[in-house]
This record gives sequence, C-alpha cells and structure tokens, in this order.
Amino acid sequence: MEQMPVLNEKQLEAVEQSEGYVRVVAGAGSGKTRTLAYRFAYLVNELGILPSSILCVTFTNKSANEMRNRIHRLIGDADTGYISTFHGFCNTVLKEEANAIHFPKSFMVLDNADIDSMLKIVYEQRGLTSRDMTFSKARDMIEIQKIDRKPDYYYDLISLSLDQLYEKYARAIETDDIIFYGYLYQQKKNFGLDYNDLIILSLFIFKENDEIRLKWQERLEYIMIDEFQDIDSLQYRLMNVLQGYHKNLFVVGDPDQTIYTWRGANVRFLLDFDQNYPQTKTIYLNENYRSTPQILEAANKLIAVNYNRLPKDLYTKNQAGPNVHAMHFEDTAKEAKGIVEVIHHLLHKGYEYRDIAILYRAHYLSRTLEDEFLQQEIPYTIYSGVPFFQRMEIKDALAYLRMLIFKDDLDFQRTVNTPKRNIGTSRMKFLEEYAISHQISLWESLKENAETEMFKKTRVNEYIELIESENWKDRSVTEVLSGLLDHSGYEAMLRLQGAQDRLDNLAELKQSVSEFERNSGEEGDLEQYLNHIALFTASDQEMQSQKVKMMTVHTAKGLEFPVVILVGLSENIFPSKQTRTLEQMEEERRLAFVALTRAQKELYLSESEGLLANGGFRYPSRFLCDIDEPILNWHPKPAEDLLIHTRASVNSRPALQRPLNQNELLMPGDRVEHKIFGMGSVIETDLEKLSYLIHFDKLDTVRRLSAKANLKKIGTAPKSMGLN
Repeated sequence: MEQMPVLNEKQLEAVEQSEGYVRVVAGAGSGKTRTLAYRFAYLVNELGILPSSILCVTFTNKSANEMRNRIHRLIGDADTGYISTFHGFCNTVLKEEANAIHFPKSFMVLDNADIDSMLKIVYEQRGLTSRDMTFSKARDMIEIQKIDRKPDYYYDLISLSLDQLYEKYARAIETDDIIFYGYLYQQKKNFGLDYNDLIILSLFIFKENDEIRLKWQERLEYIMIDEFQDIDSLQYRLMNVLQGYHKNLFVVGDPDQTIYTWRGANVRFLLDFDQNYPQTKTIYLNENYRSTPQILEAANKLIAVNYNRLPKDLYTKNQAGPNVHAMHFEDTAKEAKGIVEVIHHLLHKGYEYRDIAILYRAHYLSRTLEDEFLQQEIPYTIYSGVPFFQRMEIKDALAYLRMLIFKDDLDFQRTVNTPKRNIGTSRMKFLEEYAISHQISLWESLKENAETEMFKKTRVNEYIELIESENWKDRSVTEVLSGLLDHSGYEAMLRLQGAQDRLDNLAELKQSVSEFERNSGEEGDLEQYLNHIALFTASDQEMQSQKVKMMTVHTAKGLEFPVVILVGLSENIFPSKQTRTLEQMEEERRLAFVALTRAQKELYLSESEGLLANGGFRYPSRFLCDIDEPILNWHPKPAEDLLIHTRASVNSRPALQRPLNQNELLMPGDRVEHKIFGMGSVIETDLEKLSYLIHFDKLDTVRRLSAKANLKKIGTAPKSMGLN
C-alpha cells in the first residue's frame, strides 16, 4: 500500500475536513487530484469508511480510471467504491434498477454514432434529407426537446408499448416531431439510452420511488465531485438528490477554468455553492506545483480582469524561469517561420520535440504552421480530440462484440455488410420493411429470409454462422475479439486496403481488452467489458512520441507541457469573433488562462498582422493588453498604434468591459430589492443593452430595468434542486 506523502497545509485541511459541505477552490496545478485521492484514502484508512459508501465523480472516464488506480494504490483494496462520471454512475444505477423503467439490464448506451444510425433509419422511412435537418442539428434538437420542451418525454419511452410509440411516430407531421418520435421509437426498439436519458431516468426513478431513492442516499455516505465548475443543471440536480440523507458533499473546482458553458456548464454552481448549502467550509488551494513564478504572474494578471470569479492569486515555490515571451509578426507566414526558429532555439537549450506544445483557439490556425513544419522537417502531430473509441475500425469491432449479446438493429447494420457480403440497399430495405411489418429485429428478419431467393447470391449464412457460433460465454474477451476480427474477414479487408494505422488501432484495442481482463479478474467477461467501455469519451492517444504537439486549448485542458506556444492571439480570433456578451468574453479569457497555465517552464505568446476572413485587419488580442508589459518580454514588439487600436476597440464596447461598479452587476438567480417594486429575482442579464429582466414577488410579473436602476442585492434565489 502506497504511503501518503507530505501534503501542504491547505491540502491537509481539505483531506481531513470529512463532514458536511466542503468547497475546495483549487487553482491550476495546485494538486486537486492528489487531494481528492488522499481524502478518499483518509476516509477509508483513518475513519474506517467502507469504499463502497463513497461516490467520487470525475469529468471523464479517463480521469476516473486514473483516480481509481491511484486510490487502489493508496488503500490497498480492490473495492474502490463508485469512481466514475455522472453518466457512468447513472449507468450503474439503471443497471440495478432497470425494472423501474421496464428496460432490460442489458440496455445499450448510445453515443453520437449510434444516434446517427437511428436517425438514418428515420430519415429513410420518412423521406427526410439533410436539407430538412442535418444529423448534428437533429441531435441538438433532440437534446433540447428532452431537457426543455418535452421534459416528460420519458413517459412515452417507458410507458407506451412499441406499437403505441410507432403510431405516435407515424402520426407526426412536423419535422421536429417526426425525428424526435422516430428516434424514441428506435430507442425503445433497440433498448438504447443516450447520455441525457441516463441522468433523466435516474432522477425519474428517485422521484417516483422513495424506497429506491432512500436506498441510494443511505448507501452513499460521502460524495466527492471533481471539476465541479464543469457540471450542468441535470448533474447538479442529481448531486443534490444523492446528498440529501447524509449531507456530506465535497466539491473541487476552479471558476477560472470554466470553459464548457456551451455544453451546459454553469460557473454559478461553484460560485454560489456556499449560498445554496449553508455552513459550507471553503478552502483555497493556491499553491501551484506546475509553473514558474513568471508564468503564474502573467496568468494571474490576465484572469484578474474577469468579474465572475472568486478572487485568488496562484503562487509557487518553484524555481524562477525566463519572462513570458511575446512575439509580433508582419503576417502569418512569418509567424510560422518565427515559431520554427523558436523550436530550434528550444532544441539547442536541451528541450526535445515532445516537450513543446503549440496551442490555438481553433484548428484552422494550424495550417500555415503545418506548411512550414513540413518544409523545415519539424516532426509534429495534431491532437484533434477525436476519442479512440469513436474511430471507425474500433466502432466496427465493438459492434461485432455487441452483436453477440444484443443482436440489435444498430450493430446489425454496422456489421452485416462489413466486410462486403453483397447486402446492398435494396436487400437492406427489404429487411427493414419486413422487420417493421412483423415487429421484429433486423437480425430476426435476416434469419427468417436467409434461405429465400433474394439472399441466394449473398454471404448472409456466413454472417449468421459467425454470430451464432462464437461461444463467447466460455472464452476470454481477448479470444472472442480476435476470433471475430479474423473469421469475419475484417482484418483481412484492412490488410488489402493497406490501412496499417487502422490495424494498429485494433491492436491497441486488443491491448485495452487484455488490460481490462487483468484488472477485473473473474468479473472480466464480455458483458462487463462492454459496460466498461460504453461511456468512454476521452482520447487515449500516446502523448510521449518525439513530435511537437499541436492542439486546441480545449483539447489541452487537464494537460501540462514543459513549453507552451500559444499562437493566433489576435482580436476576433482569440477572443473569438463570436464573442458578444460579457459572459462570453469572460469565458474566452478563462480559456486563455487555461492555455497559459498549461506551461511548466517556458511560455510563448504569438500574434501577427494580416487580414481576417471578413477582410478586416488583425490587431493584437486584448488578452496581451491585460498583462502588464514588464511581465512580457516582447521580441519584437508591435507598433504602439496597433496596441492603441486594441485598447480603443475594447473601450468602445461597453458590454464587453468590466463594470465600473462591480456591485451593480447582477446575474440570473440573484435576489434583489427595489424601493417601489419590492423583492424580486433576476431572470436574465442582457449585457448588450445593460439591463435586467426581473420577476417581482408582489407584482407577480416580470419587468425589464436598466442596469443603472437602484437595486439592492440581498442574496441568491433558491434554485430548483430536486428532492432531498
């Protein structure tokens, strides 16, 4: 069992604060993951709490695995409790409580590719095309319908029979309703649940069944949540339900790193935590173990401009390094050449290619750099953030594995003609129509028609024999996977295509299966493995190769590098040209803060002149102006008129400025008092018009008032938090 190292004073305080509501505001590089792990170990080793009584929630499955391994080393126990994402935990709940929603325990967890496969069926059945709605917009529409417009949709999914749901789908006229109910029908038919369903149905069970809710509340004596700044409203409601019995809730996060509001994250959950949970103990972790003092000075200066934050300054005892480098170039081509010169300089100082990360706001900014790198033979790799388990060959292999258990329509469509078995569009349409008319699956439709004239010249019998002959219950998952890839002809197909990278990915998949079996022991069967990987979203790419790493700042979140070069720091690029409100600008600044705090030893900030896509001229980013000049070592420095233009542009847009009186800035959820209208709650803050939409209690109506109105803030409105 691993010995606990020395923790700093604040980390130790957080670890030993075992009871009640605890908010840990953990700055970048301050050891928050270590603190979470050692608090778990403290509860188990020192207080005698059973690991199975602890829920530890992380933001990604990759971080959950890392946390699980770290805790296992600390407590020396195979039982590490519930360590997972919110979706992973809800998957566990629904597996145990599946009867409450009339679903089998072996339901499928759907990702975007699965949803698109279902949408394809709906579009073909109802004659829709991408002109009516793209799959991407359809997925967004379905999510909005489930969360906002049809919040009771799950009654249709749970209570209606398959025939009744199909009738509702068939009667739909509006495009949104056709797609939505067609998708629900496919979900019901395939026993598939998407990520939103996992949390919504768990909340439904807890609301409808007091006994089940109390069982889970009593079971989870301690709840710990990492990356709390990233949770959304559904996750917040779920958290509140689960903590309602023992009231031991420990959250860790950094408001300055809230960069996922477009995915539903709300920085107010962390900022207002102490108002929503009285008696909260707040602990600040400000000591940074990652970066030099010079890098932290620049980051602190940048983020201090934001208003919606908990004021704090990061500090470090690390050895001093060089000042932050800032570079200005005449155009993007010269910027790329300048970056190459910096790389050669860094190599001369003793750094390696793999020590260097180039970050940017959007992927298109990498083009000129790539051109120059290719000419100068600089080895590089671009991390697009595409998850390992989303790659085509991985999806195909897992679909074959799932066919052995589920035999569902989605995996059938993915595998039946991959490799080619002469089952084209007309034969698939026949199988689909036969399946609908007989209310059976496509797999059953194929089996019933395999010997008919239509399928005489196909290889469907080989496919049926493959799926039915794989005796997966008596073999290891590794053997089953290798057998499927071999006997199906899938690997042979890739060899003929010369797709060595895809074959390498399949080899990596086999390795991951082998590791799963070693870690799971006797429980490591095929069904458990499919549950294990069903929720994986994180990229599992090798980060140690001898190449310069290139990625967006969003992709770099949670990573660190000896040297960071942040490029494209121009107005309307970073911050983005889509930025219109103060909230959006603050998120852009938080994103820049994340970029700066990825650097361990050296940090370079780069911008260039030239033209924007809309024909406008490029000026230095306001984020460079946010950092005091003595902190930045310019080489060369932009002309003063360029910096003056940036400052003037910022000052001409009041909605994007910091308020003159910070106390006047009200946010949705704030409780206020007006000398005439009385008490009210802020519903909306319009930062373009500098006004508030407020619901006043005694008027029982909504009024829009200027931000200059004499309003006294008296607290935060109680949020709808679900059940206790």
